[in-house]
Amino acid sequence: MSRVPLIDPRNTTPGRREPLDQITAAFGLTPNMFRAVANSPAALTSMWGAFAALGGGVIPPELGEKIAVAIADHNRCEYCLAAHTLLGTRAGATAQQMTDAQAGRSDDPATAAALTFALKLVRQRAHLTPGDIDELRTAGFDDEQIVEIIAHTALNLFTNYINVALQVPLDFPGIRLTPVAA
Repeated sequence: MSRVPLIDPRNTTPGRREPLDQITAAFGLTPNMFRAVANSPAALTSMWGAFAALGGGVIPPELGEKIAVAIADHNRCEYCLAAHTLLGTRAGATAQQMTDAQAGRSDDPATAAALTFALKLVRQRAHLTPGDIDELRTAGFDDEQIVEIIAHTALNLFTNYINVALQVPLDFPGIRLTPVAA
């Protein structure tokens, strides 16, 4: 049960309705995460705007979704893991590629470098070395892409925190989190 009400997009204020209508049009439904975030029109506008902006960025959607599942698994966010696994397969990734990404792995060297970097960014709370950035450059990422990888990571922290803290109920097929090392 969610710790905040899930806002009904058909029965809300205009400041909430406009972004919720856009979200519903994009997904064909209004995911519970956005209904929970809609308790704050400012947070909803911020989150939806970030998704829209990064969706039009230079990082391909498939890579963005792989970053999302790696971070979701790290943060134990079942909601984001489920949603982004589905979105990743819709973006062209195989189920196995999404499972690998969930564990921070990829057969593709550039994807592996991006996942390693994103997870290091989270684990080290952005306290990186120049070598961490250089590893991304060596893998073929330019400065624009590096900044977008950081932005994807930050957006996923935002969504993970919302879903975990507010216990937003799943409305996507569940995916198993990887076991936590003892």
